[in-house]
Amino acid sequence: MLRALLAGIVLIAASGPLLAQGKPKGIRLWNLTSTTISGFQLSPVGKHAWGPNQTLNDKDKEVDHDERVLIKGIEPGRYDAKVDLRGTKECFVYDIEIKTEEVFSIGDNDLQDCSN
Repeated sequence: MLRALLAGIVLIAASGPLLAQGKPKGIRLWNLTSTTISGFQLSPVGKHAWGPNQTLNDKDKEVDHDERVLIKGIEPGRYDAKVDLRGTKECFVYDIEIKTEEVFSIGDNDLQDCSN
């Protein structure tokens, strides 16, 4: 009986770290710009083949400053991004490295070729 109890305790203790890992969170964008992102599309570097608007994955369909959003349908690699800033301008971010299950961020200094 004591042996079975000890075996159970060891099993529970060993599975703790596995349970703590939880399910994968996916690739996420972290908005570190000073404004809300209302549109975010990705294209393989230099291709201008823009994918779907990833901000639609957010509950309010926009990504506020310091908010993260799940990016769907993208494989790890290098991408350009078309970024629409709510009510102001459209900008681009070039050559973003996107890795599996990681967060990548966009800040004001990353925005280029902006137009109103």
